[in-house]
Amino acid sequence: MAHRHIRRGANEEQDAAQLKLGEEFQNAHCLFISELNILLEAQRESKDHSGENRPQTNVLQKTVSYVQSFSRFTNRDSVREVRGLLAKDSSLSQFEIAQLANLCCDDSEEAKALIPSLHNKIDDDRLQELMNQMLTIKKFQG
Repeated sequence: MAHRHIRRGANEEQDAAQLKLGEEFQNAHCLFISELNILLEAQRESKDHSGENRPQTNVLQKTVSYVQSFSRFTNRDSVREVRGLLAKDSSLSQFEIAQLANLCCDDSEEAKALIPSLHNKIDDDRLQELMNQMLTIKKFQG
């Protein structure tokens, strides 16, 4: 018989549209898919240099394939630049910053449709400016 542990008073619904992500994520630092790609690549290179010859698990192989497919920024400098750009806007949460970088939308309307918590936080002109700067970084990354 499986037992579920239910905390008393824990009736709050999780809703990403309202940034109700759960207690575990209140102070969490969210990574971009591109950052995870860089970390996994560095780990692979480290294993190669150390001569470690353990095979990758199926889950790790699928994760590496996923992050390689969906990384919007391909080098550390561009990732660092995008994080710095988005972090300048103090109204954005870590979750919103990561979502903006991961989705790399073309315009503010698309960004607000995909990240509903942005609606009352940032005006369209400012958000569009951020989108344009991110797209420029993406276009000119080395």
